[in-house]
Formats: sequence, structure tokens, C-alpha cells
Amino acid sequence: MFDANNKPKGLVRIYRAMLNTARAFKWLFNNESAFRQELLLLLLVTPLTFVFNISISEQIILILAVLFVIFTEIVNTAIEAVVDRVGLEIHPLSGLAKDLGSAAVGLSLIMAILIWVAVLV
Repeated sequence: MFDANNKPKGLVRIYRAMLNTARAFKWLFNNESAFRQELLLLLLVTPLTFVFNISISEQIILILAVLFVIFTEIVNTAIEAVVDRVGLEIHPLSGLAKDLGSAAVGLSLIMAILIWVAVLV
């Protein structure tokens, strides 16, 4: 049982947080095809940023744009997990929560594309 008054501190907290993060990434990789696709996109475009005649700041911006898509996908997956945990029955608010998470991912993809176009054009 979780004891809010006896939470780990210092390096123990950091270590446990790293374990939780690693477990989450492993789960995402094994269970979410969108996450794998976006991770592949990151792996493909990161070296591509070295081909263009752009500054290091622009390279970082391009990479961060794709990382933001991955971040949004993770938040969307978290929303879906919570909705499914509450109940698997069909409910308009459950559908809305999932649709809004999906919209956030779609918007982040549009933002990434616009950033890439703005930097490279």
C-alpha cells in the first residue's frame, strides 16, 4: 500500500523513477504500434538533420518537434489506459476523452510538419 508520508527521497526516488520510466517505455514499445512508428520516425530523421545546412539550434528544434509527437502519444496512451481502467463499457465521455487524446496527437503531428517545413524552406 502506498504511504504518502513515507515516500522515497533523494537518489532512491530518482532510481525508482528511472525504473518506472524504463518499464513504461518497454510497455509502449511492446504494445503501441503508433509509438513504434513515431520512434522509427525519430531514428530516421535525427541523422537526416545532419545532412541539411542548418544550425545546431535548428537541428535541435527539428528533433524536438518529433519528440513532442512521441510525448503526445505517451499522454494519449495514458488517457486511454485510465479510461479503460475506469470501465470498458461504451460511454460518450470515455469516447470523448479518447478522441481528444487522438486530436492532440494529430495536432502535434501537424505542428511537427510545419516546424520541419519552416526550418527547411
